[in-house]
Amino acid sequence: LVMVFYGSNGKSNPVSMENKVEHQAKNQITYDIHLPSDLGMLYKVRLGLQSLENSISQLSLRHFKMQNTSTLDTFSLTINKTLPLSLNGDRWIEFPVEWPLKEALSVVTYHLTVFSRNILSERNLLHMAACIYGTHGDTGDRSLLWSLQNVQQGEDNESFLVTVDAVELGELDKVVLLISSKTDCKVDIKKLHLKEAVKEHPVYVFEVNEAFSVNANKPEIEREIPVSFIMRGDKQKNDIDNNLHKEGSQTRNLTEYTIKVYTGDQRGAGTDANVHIILFGNEDKSEVFQLSQPLEHQDPFERGKVDTFKIKTKKLGSLRSIEIGHDGKGFASGWFLEKVEITDASRNSVYCFSCNR
Repeated sequence: LVMVFYGSNGKSNPVSMENKVEHQAKNQITYDIHLPSDLGMLYKVRLGLQSLENSISQLSLRHFKMQNTSTLDTFSLTINKTLPLSLNGDRWIEFPVEWPLKEALSVVTYHLTVFSRNILSERNLLHMAACIYGTHGDTGDRSLLWSLQNVQQGEDNESFLVTVDAVELGELDKVVLLISSKTDCKVDIKKLHLKEAVKEHPVYVFEVNEAFSVNANKPEIEREIPVSFIMRGDKQKNDIDNNLHKEGSQTRNLTEYTIKVYTGDQRGAGTDANVHIILFGNEDKSEVFQLSQPLEHQDPFERGKVDTFKIKTKKLGSLRSIEIGHDGKGFASGWFLEKVEITDASRNSVYCFSCNR
């Protein structure tokens, strides 16, 4: 049994369920696992069987509970599923982690349609898997040949549908295909269509158009396929057009500010921390801007240096004040700020905010 944990900053390596805690209760096993501290807020767990051997015995899962031993935050879920999900079936299940006061993602059924030649005739010799990636992580490697539906076979082409249950992935951006075989064979994949089962659109199209030859020299092939284009319904197209129109009119109401940040010339004045700024005018205030990419050089906020940044925001009127600060990251993050000068191009005005501390 293996688990993969997904957090706001990335995912863990597969965690093998080996470190059992002693004194087990009946039908219950407790494990101690150590996750990287920089994983961020956990939002999903993928749990499955690592082995691809078909002779694996089934594993019934009833309940899942995990607790952070330092914060005592606890998450529990009734699963009541058996792995694999069918004979030779999918060996993974995913579920969202729902913390108090945080909205959890939902579990979605995806329809992946494979357009190909000669896969169906070779399917007993092949192992073929896909890992789908989106803005909310990935599905891990899911077998494509265990549960084929809507199988269409023509003289020169074929297609079949695979269902994948996963915590919603957000905007999809790529699919990684894995093809392997114990004997020589060749499979021709034309394209993949991917969409949520309950929605007609959007359909993500991944053009492949490649023949894959698996043999003793190349028993396993891995291929990354980025999304080629997205087919959207009429309503979605109209919504996107309206948003673009809105963004266009908003762009006309933006004004550009040039911000010059002066770091003092004394020992220990510079910082490697992340600096942010907010501008306050007599009409409005700006959003928070991270000052990370100065126009002059790569490494901002060094002793005795001036860093220039350009930002665009809504019109704020005459500037009254600024808030500037940093997140304290890095060794000796203290920063001696001399002053900040801001030029408003639309009003042809320069504002100077002295700090000297």
